[in-house]
Amino acid sequence: MPSLTELRDTLISLQPPPDDRTGRLVFDRLDELRVLRNVLDSQIAVHAARLDESGAPARAGSTTRNALIEMGFAPAAAHRYMRIAGGVVSLPKLADCAAEGYLAAECVDAVVRGVGLIDKRTAAPLSDDERSVFETELLTQAFSGATPAEIDAHARSIAVGVADADPHAVAAADDASLNTLHLRVTEEGRVAISAEVTAVIGEKFMSMIDERSGPRPEPDGAEDRRSVGQRRADGLEVLLDQAALGAAMTTAGAPRTQVLVTVAADGVDPARLPWLGAVSASTARRLSCDGGVAEIVLDAEGVPLRMGTTKRLFPHHLRQAIIVRDVCCVKCGAPAAHTQVHHIVHWVDGGPTDLDNGCLLCQRCHTQVHHHGWEVVMGPDRHPWLIPPADIDPRRVPRPAYNRRTMRLDDALV
Repeated sequence: MPSLTELRDTLISLQPPPDDRTGRLVFDRLDELRVLRNVLDSQIAVHAARLDESGAPARAGSTTRNALIEMGFAPAAAHRYMRIAGGVVSLPKLADCAAEGYLAAECVDAVVRGVGLIDKRTAAPLSDDERSVFETELLTQAFSGATPAEIDAHARSIAVGVADADPHAVAAADDASLNTLHLRVTEEGRVAISAEVTAVIGEKFMSMIDERSGPRPEPDGAEDRRSVGQRRADGLEVLLDQAALGAAMTTAGAPRTQVLVTVAADGVDPARLPWLGAVSASTARRLSCDGGVAEIVLDAEGVPLRMGTTKRLFPHHLRQAIIVRDVCCVKCGAPAAHTQVHHIVHWVDGGPTDLDNGCLLCQRCHTQVHHHGWEVVMGPDRHPWLIPPADIDPRRVPRPAYNRRTMRLDDALV
């Protein structure tokens, strides 16, 4: 039997088969490598289980999962291997299929998680016969070509049926005790959000995001260039802005939510937000465009020198006047309810808060104006005009606001 080192050296020196124009040889080789990968994943899970049984990680004050991560496994993969290792012990048919390379680790994991979910939703622990029945059903799904997500969905449907058989059980979709929401600040200063909530909360969220994330044409009339994920992210910010406006005050009369920006007095250190820390000057500038902003100026020792008052930069009557003039986002046509009022000459640069220095921009377009080279100018007709960046229009010909698309600048001058 060749050693693992010999197997590794064989794979390192492996060359793709010669091109036979049909691609059949390459296809067959890929299928062999797929099975080999599945076998290796199964062996990793088996060896991880044996390492866990040895107690070595615990004696070192760690866990087997952490030991795998320290070896170089990705955290998600390490977690999956440990879940498989613990789950296949009671699922012998799944263990055999995994060991022989018939199933990818992701599908093996989906079956393990599926049986575990069904077990949690039953009034009493599953018997060996019941577990075998559900194991077979989920394996059938896996061998039919179902994706891990589809196996998950099928397992949930089984779990719902099992829970319905128990009049005292709470369906997983309705069990608020299972709700979780996790926030993590990434190395790039972004925020990763993951949540699992009841079906009702999920439906509310999906409905509200869907309503606010529909595609909108670009200023040149082209189709929306954003992906679905980007549109939903823009919709989430719109939803948060609308929630802050709709519930701005607590019963005690204090602001429920507020953006707090700390600024170094000497201007050397970047502005900071309480949750995310340092932000760019352009982000701080954009925050000052609209909404409630509380600003604290700090000295070199971090002691507040002064605290600005919360400023509603465009009061209600001015916003209403701008809505009458602009009707919608001047760049893409998003409804006025989804927009912020943008200072054409930035407020921090001395721009006034008046009708001729404000225009409506949705969150996406607001970001493009602040970060991606778009400019807004007030024309002689006292309407905003958009100047695209050079990579979109080398001549940078001004474009009218969305509600005045038929206008040309020379018409306005006349």
